Amino acid sequence: MTNTTDSASAQPIRVALLGCGVVGSQVARMIESRTEDIAARVGRQVELAGIAVAHPDRPRQGLDSRLFTDDPTVLVNRDDVDIVIELIGGIDPARQLLTAALGKGHSVVTANKALLAAHGTELHAVAESNGVDLYYEAAVAGAIPIVRPLRESLVGDQITRVMGIVNGTTNYILDQMTSTGARFDEALAQAKAQGYAEADPTADVEGYDAAAKAALLSSLAFHTQLRGDQVYREGITEITPDDILAARDMDCVVKLLAVCQAGPDGISARVHPALVPATHPLGSVSGAFNAVFIEAREAGRLMFLGPGAGGSPTASAVMGDLVTVARNLVRGVAGPPQDVYGEFPILPMSEVHTRFHLRLQVRDEPGVLAEIAKIFASHSVSLQTVQQSAVEGTDRADGWSATLKVLTHEARECDVDECVNELTGHHYVNSDPRVIRVEGM
Repeated sequence: MTNTTDSASAQPIRVALLGCGVVGSQVARMIESRTEDIAARVGRQVELAGIAVAHPDRPRQGLDSRLFTDDPTVLVNRDDVDIVIELIGGIDPARQLLTAALGKGHSVVTANKALLAAHGTELHAVAESNGVDLYYEAAVAGAIPIVRPLRESLVGDQITRVMGIVNGTTNYILDQMTSTGARFDEALAQAKAQGYAEADPTADVEGYDAAAKAALLSSLAFHTQLRGDQVYREGITEITPDDILAARDMDCVVKLLAVCQAGPDGISARVHPALVPATHPLGSVSGAFNAVFIEAREAGRLMFLGPGAGGSPTASAVMGDLVTVARNLVRGVAGPPQDVYGEFPILPMSEVHTRFHLRLQVRDEPGVLAEIAKIFASHSVSLQTVQQSAVEGTDRADGWSATLKVLTHEARECDVDECVNELTGHHYVNSDPRVIRVEGM
């Protein structure tokens, strides 16, 4: 057991904090208020060397005003800094600041998913060449410990698939649409009122946030280099109450999923809405929670669940990384390298195989079903189930009185696209087919 008296007498580990918003302020207060507890875990005192913010003159309760500066470049280049925590977000100037910090020999803890998804490879290389750490547990799923299991615990296994709900805002919105029947815009307004959505929710609802996280998960799970712009992305803005009802009819729910998969032909990473069985572990994830479901050859199926956003969960993950990195410094070691990659082809979305659910409004007359089945067969898409129902409020005489709901077996994306193209505008089909992928079935 570490003697806290000895640890207090040793040279303290000094931390430069970049950013003091919701998460940063909580991290700063945790460092300041838990001095003895952290020292007992690390083996040495950990203290703040400085905090870089845009407005250093603003009062911040519980924090010494002398710590604040508006010059992050000077702060990260100080000789008395050991660890830099970056919580400002975005690509620039964070990229330059972290490159400088790592080059200076400072270990780094960050929650910056966008930066890592775009430039993680180069940052890991700088960290490795300087013998320091780059940790980022908070960048993927808030308080859920998922980076470390992929980076360390499962590194000797062969992971075949990672599927996750990695954005709390969109999960809350879809959950509201499912439980209350709300439209997307109504559920988004509720998410904003509850503090789950930003004033500009584009990064969340259009899938950019989840795509950056999918890139990190893929890189970790498959030991390859994958950027955020290589992840296929769709958001949830086009999801309608009819989609929610169609999912319910199949005992499914609609979720925005990040799906990372390895196969004999390469790896794929994608973010899109999908129908998920209500009985699947991901199907029961409600509200703003996140969850990651892993399939590994030896370990089998693993589920990680927890709060994925907010000051406290994210600060918890940052503090976990800080303590780990500080321990490494005390022991004179660095964590496992992250610049060792295999070469795997990245499959285009057109070559991805999954299942699909299609809804289309058709003429209610003999021969329609056979004609539509023939179109699917001509593109090598096998149908598992076909359901036909009358459209309420229509008359058979008007010719537009039936809805077909089609569930395919696993099929290639480009083959289903060809089916949709042929069905669109077909004389038997009234409106564009509605297509949603199906996962976990």
